[in-house]
Amino acid sequence: MTARGFLNELADLYGVATSYTDYKGAHVEVSNDTLVKILRALGADLEPDTDLPSEDILQREITRFHDREFSRALPPSVVAIQGDERVFPVHVHHGAPAHVHIELEDGTTRDVTQVENWTPPREIEGVYWGEASFKLPADLPLGWHKLHLSSNDHASECGLIITPARLSTADKYLESPRSGVMAQIYSVRSTLSWGMGDFNDLGNLASVVAQDGADFLLINPMHAAEPLPPTEDSPYLPTTRRFINPIYIRIEDIPEFNQLDVDLRDDVAELAEEFRERNLTSEILERNEIYAAKLQVLHAIFEMPRSSTREADFVDFVQREGQGLIDFATWCADREIAQSESAHGTVPDRDELTMFYMWLQWLCDEQLAAAQKRAIDAGMSIGIMADLAVGVHPGGADAQNLQHVLAPEASVGAPPDGYNQQGQDWSQPPWHPIRLAEEGYIPWRNLLRTVLRHSGGIRVDHVLGLFRLFVMPRMQSPATGTYIRFDHEALVGILALEAELADAVVIGEDLGTFEPWVQDALAQRGIMGTSILWFEHSPSQPGPRRQDEYRPLALTSVTTHDLPPTAGYLEGEHIALRERLGVLTADPAEEDAEDLQWQAEILDVVAATNALPAREYVGLERDQRGELDELMEGLHTFVAHTPSALTCVSLVDMVGEKQAQNQPGTTKDLYPNWCIPLCDGNGTPVLIESLRDNELYHRIAQASRRD
Repeated sequence: MTARGFLNELADLYGVATSYTDYKGAHVEVSNDTLVKILRALGADLEPDTDLPSEDILQREITRFHDREFSRALPPSVVAIQGDERVFPVHVHHGAPAHVHIELEDGTTRDVTQVENWTPPREIEGVYWGEASFKLPADLPLGWHKLHLSSNDHASECGLIITPARLSTADKYLESPRSGVMAQIYSVRSTLSWGMGDFNDLGNLASVVAQDGADFLLINPMHAAEPLPPTEDSPYLPTTRRFINPIYIRIEDIPEFNQLDVDLRDDVAELAEEFRERNLTSEILERNEIYAAKLQVLHAIFEMPRSSTREADFVDFVQREGQGLIDFATWCADREIAQSESAHGTVPDRDELTMFYMWLQWLCDEQLAAAQKRAIDAGMSIGIMADLAVGVHPGGADAQNLQHVLAPEASVGAPPDGYNQQGQDWSQPPWHPIRLAEEGYIPWRNLLRTVLRHSGGIRVDHVLGLFRLFVMPRMQSPATGTYIRFDHEALVGILALEAELADAVVIGEDLGTFEPWVQDALAQRGIMGTSILWFEHSPSQPGPRRQDEYRPLALTSVTTHDLPPTAGYLEGEHIALRERLGVLTADPAEEDAEDLQWQAEILDVVAATNALPAREYVGLERDQRGELDELMEGLHTFVAHTPSALTCVSLVDMVGEKQAQNQPGTTKDLYPNWCIPLCDGNGTPVLIESLRDNELYHRIAQASRRD
């Protein structure tokens, strides 16, 4: 075998793809350089700056990998489906006894049956190791249990997670489909907002759209950004996925706010009024100024005494969140101390600052819970549907506190495709597959529990990342990337388990380049897919997907946050914007002609269902297709009558907005991603209080109803 052959074998052991198929169906061979760097990021002992290690070194690493696995007493973790008599290996010194039992989550124990295993012993560093196999009982309950192994004087344990065969929460919506609204909460303001949307606006918006038939409100990720300005604008590049962004706190809703002295409250009222004037402008959102002002007031409120009941609630919250909260709050405190020392030469009290950041998380938890209660009280069956970002900022809290289960020398992104021909580097460190399993998947469980605590559903951004992630060596081009493989049975199973326990639906954002079997695997576990009208092709004939061909187990919508609103998309803004920004690599005229043809084919399919006037749209120019509002109404009517369990309309479509919220592959110096306030088609700001006075809002809401 050649050195490249051994490199491929080692890569396969670590779950690193040596080749892949791109979006055009072409075969891409991954370079030696990329394989070596990604393998090093996953712990392989290979020399840096070596394009292709020698055959001896590669064979040594292959042997080391096998030796490590064969001398591992128990698997890193065992994740099984309820009812599955999973067989798993254990390793003890050759000839030594092996006794295994299960410690259930409730403290009781169960025996495990040993089954035949004729694997020969293996000598590792002068010690002979033997392998035995054990079979799980079929009647284990769902939950987080432990496996215990004892062998003479040696004892080991590992996590045993029993997951549901199928998440049941979507079943009722398959029988009785529902619709909802999606919104970027920071962009949706009310008369009392401090220049951007907050938790109070979230509950307020939910109660408004519920009046028009919405059963859920799908929102942007609410994960925490940096603890103090300057902060990251993108909700998809958080500092942590487990904890929440305090920028969304409504100051006036904090009970202790009323304990501030009169003069200070007057100062806060004056400050708030200055920010409220911004609600009436279409200028881009300036998070740093808003957050700095809120933090100043929050520090003052933190000094106010809490009632015995609220103090007990705070203590309970801190105890429940445990070391993870302490680590996050400490990280935040350290950042503030460093900034204060640099700017002012003073060092704040660390313990007090740590407590302050834990208190902020408690406030976030309270106000998010209140928003979900308003949604349910307004008649929503699901309420808030949270969004889980695919990863975290490489310089953030999780990157530090969870570095033992991450691979920081790799960066997550997307390969070149038809939407972004240069590929994308999201800069996020991926999970380390083996180390995450060795931690019993607890970090994955913890962040899921936080996101699901006050929501009736969760959208998992780039759910394909639970199967494989496209990564590149840090600071290199996406064109040099490859895929790393994950134990999807474990990651998807735990997602289903936590959602089942929380009685929440799960939406997997399964767009992009993926292996066809992935959607089937998700559907088998009861996890809904995502269908976007503009991206859907018919599985049975050339052209767009017909109405009755849409997946039942899916959330279907006309658009998504990574595209311009429908009004802008119909006018070709998704092409024009990329041309203006210089990120369009194709000929603009050819791109526009192809897009116009595809839109026309979709409009013809929509018209065939009587959702639009009967005419042939293919061959028409954009200004010949009818009124923009009529087209949007027809598209949403079409989507509402698909078989999909859930459908969704974007709030920007309901008010006729045309500006894109995000242009993938660009940074703020090119485009103000995630900073566009909610406006109508004329660029006039739209507040929550004015939504139900908006004619287009009612037309699109009515078109989107499913009852």
